[in-house]
Amino acid sequence: MPREKLGMKEIFKIFSVVILLAVAVVSCKQEFSPKPKAYPRVVFPERGYTLFSPAGCPFQFEVPSYANVVEDTIYFDKFIKGSCWYNIQIPEFNGVVNFTYKPINKDETLEKLIEDAHKLSFKHTKRADYIDEVVIQNPNKVGGLLYEVGGDAASNVQFFLTDSVHHFIRGALYFNNTPNADSMQPIVNFVKEDLRVMLKSFKWK
Repeated sequence: MPREKLGMKEIFKIFSVVILLAVAVVSCKQEFSPKPKAYPRVVFPERGYTLFSPAGCPFQFEVPSYANVVEDTIYFDKFIKGSCWYNIQIPEFNGVVNFTYKPINKDETLEKLIEDAHKLSFKHTKRADYIDEVVIQNPNKVGGLLYEVGGDAASNVQFFLTDSVHHFIRGALYFNNTPNADSMQPIVNFVKEDLRVMLKSFKWK
């Protein structure tokens, strides 16, 4: 008995099924992997250091040569010349280390100053993944504590230095942008290395 000839509709249906099966087979073999989020490439400055020894202040230390050190004229309602408060500006990364000095006395005792520094550092715990405390003790008989703050915190590095008798200094590293640990981590790590040099070279006059 002779076969019936297929009509155009039947041929089209068979052709469509074959195409769909072929596409399904090819799709199963291909794996889709989204491209990772990329951030602009950072060009780091050449490392170098200069001695910062402000007149009338009881300390000196080395600062990165790419940084600018200026007296803090904003914090005070009326700026007091010789307050020994400084901003170590890092223009290449839009960052700054706020550097504040206070003499230890009956109103500002060592215990109170350390407690205030601790409270200010832990204000960032809401956005922080962790806070590590590292003891500072350099060859120049300068002691203190370094707070390394992980995650999208406003400040990833804070510290205080003291001789336990006369002088107390607090510092905090900030960047003038929205906190983003992923994009900022290489810059934070670079600046932290220079902060370690600063802390190691710190000396009371």
